[in-house]
Amino acid sequence: MHGTVLQHFTYDTAKKFLTPKADEPPKVPIPTPLVAGALAGVASTLCTYPMELIKTRVTIERGAYENVAHAFVKILTEEGPSELYRGLAPSLIGVVPYAACNFYAYETLKSLYRRASGRRAGADVGAAATLLIGSAAGAIASSATFPLEVARKQMQVGAVGGREVYRNVLHAMYCIVKKEGVGGLYRGLGPSCIKLMPAAGISFMCYEALKRVLVDEQDDEEEVGVADDDKEKKTA
Repeated sequence: MHGTVLQHFTYDTAKKFLTPKADEPPKVPIPTPLVAGALAGVASTLCTYPMELIKTRVTIERGAYENVAHAFVKILTEEGPSELYRGLAPSLIGVVPYAACNFYAYETLKSLYRRASGRRAGADVGAAATLLIGSAAGAIASSATFPLEVARKQMQVGAVGGREVYRNVLHAMYCIVKKEGVGGLYRGLGPSCIKLMPAAGISFMCYEALKRVLVDEQDDEEEVGVADDDKEKKTA
């Protein structure tokens, strides 16, 4: 949940910063939603990864820790701060491409929907449409990045049960294709999409709804305040 909140906050902030004004050249050479989405994935992973690691430790090493707080203090004092980020690289490999593709697909599909329905740019697309578009974006992002997720999981398993130890993600993908064919990189894609699609759709729908309530109303109030000030100046 916290990761989703951080993702949307970082994405919206980065998108506003990277989007050029009407008379400015592009600030980045690739689509802004891709860059903003990647930054959102990095930010959410960096902020939430220690809690994920602690949760895994508490679950696996039962009896070693009294609770989450005790686990955090013990790991920090006995193993050092860097231990809280052990295994961060594989997680970034899985999260960052997915977040980038997810936001880019969402923005692209939303733009196509506006064109197809005759809505102007920036117009509200509605809750139901946002839910469907967000779900479709989740499916696209999951399909596009699923081979990386498969390779990451294979690397995490390591030599358990006599499995081959992979040097890196590319080596893992090469070995999987060599043994199982291209289909091996997409094994389990269906259940993954079934899990991610509703989550992505609901996440985008709630984000857009809250943004309309909190941000748009604030902008309207500011515009009304500016108009009132102008009236007072004219009257004076």
